[in-house]
Amino acid sequence: MYLAIIEQFLFLGGLLVYLVSLAMYAGRTKDYKSLIEFWKPTINMTKREFNVNRAGLTMMVAAVAIRIINFLI
Repeated sequence: MYLAIIEQFLFLGGLLVYLVSLAMYAGRTKDYKSLIEFWKPTINMTKREFNVNRAGLTMMVAAVAIRIINFLI
């Protein structure tokens, strides 16, 4: 029960943090084309933007891990 709530919080929170990191990058560089063409390695993030980005991705990966654990229990 609690794992399902934590999972939802982590995934949605991680998605929000990830989008904030992209907004920080777009606000700084005004380079919206790099956000649309995400498969090309053209984004040069600052250390702060990168750390926020990875925190969001880590939260989403943790949510997926919790979902798998919750399924197996």
